Amino acid sequence: MSISLEQARIMIAQALAKGAEMGLKPLSVVVLDAGGHCKAFERQDGAAPGRFGIAQGKAYGSVMLGMAGTAQLARAEQQGFFMAAVNGVYGGQVVPVPGGVLVRDQAGEIVGAVGVTGDTSDNDAAVAAFGIAQAGFVAEI
Repeated sequence: MSISLEQARIMIAQALAKGAEMGLKPLSVVVLDAGGHCKAFERQDGAAPGRFGIAQGKAYGSVMLGMAGTAQLARAEQQGFFMAAVNGVYGGQVVPVPGGVLVRDQAGEIVGAVGVTGDTSDNDAAVAAFGIAQAGFVAEI
């Protein structure tokens, strides 16, 4: 199974709606497929223009390593050299913090990742997980 464009758009719309409901700062949301390619992206009015790179980096690390942002952060805290090496391998594209959320299908297979940035990392992860669930997938924070 893969993420369709329509499902990616649902993830983004629902994440942004949840962020508005929670009163979060302007968000940027990206959906990547299982190969780490951008499926869809939106940046709310007022979000800094450089947020694409952060959202993409959160999601990219998740899908490339097969571990969500929370697990990446723990790994970076425990094994900083490993995460530095990973970032070298991936050309500095990995942002190992919460807000990069794995997308799994109902069978548990990784089908992509969502990256959200703009508020606290924990809030970013929460709205990403909400959007993923609304599109019928399972989120791994």
